[in-house]
Amino acid sequence: MQTIYLDYNATTPVAPAVREAMLPYLEHHFGNPSSAHTIGRKAHQAVEQARAQMAALLEVDPEEIIFTSGGTEANNLAIKGVAFRHWERKGHVIISALEHPAVVQPVEFLRRHGFEVSVVPCNGDGWVDPNEVLAQMRPNTILVSIMHANNEIGSLQSIAEISEICRDRGVLLHTDAAQSVGKVEVTVPHLGVDLLSVAGHKMYAPKGVGALYVRRGVELEPVLHGAGHERGLRPGTENVPYIVALGQAAQLVRENLSPVMDRMAYLRDQLWERLVAGIGSELTANAMRTARLPNTLSVNFPRVRAPELLARCPGLCASTGAACHSGEGGISAVLRAIGLSPQVAQGTVRLSVGWYTTEEEIQQAAQWLVQAWHELTDSASSG
Repeated sequence: MQTIYLDYNATTPVAPAVREAMLPYLEHHFGNPSSAHTIGRKAHQAVEQARAQMAALLEVDPEEIIFTSGGTEANNLAIKGVAFRHWERKGHVIISALEHPAVVQPVEFLRRHGFEVSVVPCNGDGWVDPNEVLAQMRPNTILVSIMHANNEIGSLQSIAEISEICRDRGVLLHTDAAQSVGKVEVTVPHLGVDLLSVAGHKMYAPKGVGALYVRRGVELEPVLHGAGHERGLRPGTENVPYIVALGQAAQLVRENLSPVMDRMAYLRDQLWERLVAGIGSELTANAMRTARLPNTLSVNFPRVRAPELLARCPGLCASTGAACHSGEGGISAVLRAIGLSPQVAQGTVRLSVGWYTTEEEIQQAAQWLVQAWHELTDSASSG
């Protein structure tokens, strides 16, 4: 049976050029980057080249890039790193109702240890009004963390506007950019953030590697303690092959983003048009009236349950929510935040295209989904 992958927001395949770049560091150049001998220096040079590649993508200085094991560690280092610097007097942290658990849970940890936390709501399209962030500011606010792009519905936030609010008040701003890097242009000079998280496996690098941008002058307390790797912020011998892979992925994004964005948006819109043509006007989608990722389509299939719909499309790889936590059951926090009723949310399917999606796959996926929807609704009406 044909398999069609429309779950690029969950993870991406490793790009061929990325795989080729990392292989020599698995097979031959195995040195410890901290070693002074020839093999160690080769590994160190590779790490620094990858750092420069990631920095070039984000338009920052290489020394402002810290390599991590992924987006979750980057988020934890950013959030806890700021908070631990204020541990004695605590402080106030602001997040949005749309955040990934990799932000929500570190902040909840801080709440349990005496920090104050405010959660800013969003509108029905999953957009956070910067004025709502301003309204939540307090004299003791130390950090704002608002994701750049939502992993479930694709809505993009006005991070540049929020950064002005934070800068005027001397408050640090972190953004989780795991879903946006590789799909839209993400540069620090435009966004104006102090801290930014990247996840390798969302941008055609392997799972298990990521990065945190830390603006020069921002002081973080390490979450892990050990030797002085990564400016003392992330101890542990560097994962050289995966860091090389992340650097190569960053270079690919930098070189190809504009045409890739246009193509993904075209495929996403083709998919939507085919679904509407087959089901009709009662089909709805989320985040349609706001800026959103070009690859993401969050569709509410009426009068069916999403797991049952996808079960009738065994060749289609898609998600009923975010893959990190879709198995929990019930309505997701994001769908609840945008005001979907449980009846509507039970039919929500996230379809996300990527670099390797073809137009033929879009046609076939739409056909499968339309057919499955009609089978389920016909069965329910006849029963």
